[in-house]
Amino acid sequence: MDATDKKRNAAKASLEFILPCTVLGVGTGSTVNHLIELLPGIRERIESVVSSSQASTELLEAQGFEVSTLNEIGDIDLYIDGADEANKHLQLIKGGGGALTREKVLAGAARRFVCIVDDSKLVGMLGGFPLPIEVIPMAQAFVARKLVKMRAQPIWREGFVTDNGNHILDVHDLAINNPLEMESRLNQIPGVLTVGLFAQRAADVLLISGDAGVREIRA
Repeated sequence: MDATDKKRNAAKASLEFILPCTVLGVGTGSTVNHLIELLPGIRERIESVVSSSQASTELLEAQGFEVSTLNEIGDIDLYIDGADEANKHLQLIKGGGGALTREKVLAGAARRFVCIVDDSKLVGMLGGFPLPIEVIPMAQAFVARKLVKMRAQPIWREGFVTDNGNHILDVHDLAINNPLEMESRLNQIPGVLTVGLFAQRAADVLLISGDAGVREIRA
């Protein structure tokens, strides 16, 4: 089974969590794109939908959905998103697509967070995938110097600007032995808007799609 089939199967498995009258938050990325393609089939269950990026908003609108803002709808019943890495504690690295800030806001506003991944994303320790950090532009070099002092290698995602008008530093070689502590530590650097570590708000359910089907880990 190729990666595309696995991603689609993970997206399909998440549909059972969308109950009637759900206020749904939709993430960003290749696995979520499969979810968006499937949503018209259960349109009657969705009361309203909010998106974590302009890219996902455009895909949802193309499927005939009216996309609300978080300010309009308040709390979210269910947030579904992918991840770049996940561990058995349902802690994640996200932000490969650059939407980490809005993703973290929607995850925080959601009563339940279901993460959908293929089995290549499940790791023993987070950090093999470079950790995205969104920074305000004037602080980019300052934050990078702080990260170098932590023996990490920050690389500016050149030519990329987030939906919030900020820059991304992709941090290589960062040892994330304690994701909770690392998330707090990085959040304290002035100029950091959002860290792509989802440890303090981890997923509630992790759906992992592999050759043998989709398995589930719950918090």
